[in-house]
Amino acid sequence: MTSRKIALISLSLAVVGPASAQSDPELPYWASISVDEARMRKGPSPDVPVLWEYRRKDLPVKVIARHENWRRIEDPDGTRGWMAARLLSRTRTAIVTGETRPMREEPSATAPVVYRAEPGVVGRISDCKDGWCRLDVKGRKGWIQTDHIWGD
Repeated sequence: MTSRKIALISLSLAVVGPASAQSDPELPYWASISVDEARMRKGPSPDVPVLWEYRRKDLPVKVIARHENWRRIEDPDGTRGWMAARLLSRTRTAIVTGETRPMREEPSATAPVVYRAEPGVVGRISDCKDGWCRLDVKGRKGWIQTDHIWGD
């Protein structure tokens, strides 16, 4: 029975290990928090102190380093720390910065405004081009200038 467990574990490592290594993007890269509660720690271990506890699924973060199953991240306020990789997603999101920002019908400053987004609003990005990103905030979609968001 012991040899069977070892065989299953090694098979799992053989399949998961190389695939995840190949799919790791070049640093730095954008990610988002994939769970309702996530802890940022001082170091890459569950045994080190918690710096922050995030309660905001989809919050954008910038991944700046890797260590085994941990990622060193930077949050929208510039705080840096370590988070377990399983708590992160490659889903692209952004947070509105500054003041209330227009979301436009097309990626143009002269396009009609379809929505206005308050600072701190988080949305999913589906496309970016020429200084604009298509932002989806709970089904409300529009183009927003990249200098009005963090996470582009």
